[in-house]
Amino acid sequence: MSGISGDGFAVTSDGLTKRFRGGQVAVDHIALAVPHGAVYGFLGPNGSGKTTTIRMLLGLVRPTAGTSTLLGGRIPEDSQRVLPRVGALVEGPAFHPYLSGRDNLRRLDAADRMADPANCAERIAGALERVGLSAAAGKRFRNYSLGMRQRLGIAAALLQPRQLLILDEPTNGLDPQGTREVRSLVTDLAAGGVTVLLSTHLLSEVEQICTHVGVMHVGKLVAQSRLSDLRSQTAQRIRVHTTRPELAAASLTRLGLHDVIAEGAQTSGQSSGEVTALLGSADPESVIAALVHDEVPVLAFGPVPVNLEDVFVTLTGEGFGVSG
Repeated sequence: MSGISGDGFAVTSDGLTKRFRGGQVAVDHIALAVPHGAVYGFLGPNGSGKTTTIRMLLGLVRPTAGTSTLLGGRIPEDSQRVLPRVGALVEGPAFHPYLSGRDNLRRLDAADRMADPANCAERIAGALERVGLSAAAGKRFRNYSLGMRQRLGIAAALLQPRQLLILDEPTNGLDPQGTREVRSLVTDLAAGGVTVLLSTHLLSEVEQICTHVGVMHVGKLVAQSRLSDLRSQTAQRIRVHTTRPELAAASLTRLGLHDVIAEGAQTSGQSSGEVTALLGSADPESVIAALVHDEVPVLAFGPVPVNLEDVFVTLTGEGFGVSG
């Protein structure tokens, strides 16, 4: 991915690296490419380098090596021109505990040189409503739950119109309803043309709302592409539903398929269940023909859906740990 230009991409990086004192490499020569209009899932377990990468992209941490751009501007050289069009929530929001949610947003808005004081109240009310905090707007921040604090952080990122939104674990601490609301908000923003870079360790979050994905593992970007393309790179498994799983397993094995797994139950002399196997270079038509030839009763036949945990294991050889 070296040499990617900013054309067509809201976020790019080339050789982006962060090495801490003592020699620890947190981020190792990664080349991000986030297309305009994408919901890009920046996926990896906690500690894989996602937050450090985001902090470098926003100019909060200086990289040891490499370059990055946001909305076509180099960071940090073009920060003043670019960052007003970028909303961000990184490592949880920091607000004044003694102020209400509304007053915290008012202070942030007053510090923004691009903000128009004439419509401050209207914009704050709109941001609070979008994240479901209108009823708690007058409550002091110190009395907010973790989930409410996350929502206020997202509201702060939405005080101004944004072309790019960078969210670091935005559903952290939210209950299931709050999580659904944030996912719906991200989807709505993307539908309105906002590019979203969503850092998360939740596989389900990426599968439900993201169009593109980048997979981080111990500081390296081990894969990035459209979500559908990434799934297709994983070895395809097929599933056979049958009343004779042992016979089906034997047939698939003779055909040369690998990792054949039969699961079934014996009831009153009649077994039923399913058999799965890696399709490999075989085509589905030849598999079905072989099953019919071997007199296997085929009740159903089809591919096994590939999930992101399968993809992650294929890419890294390790389980993900947290699938959400």
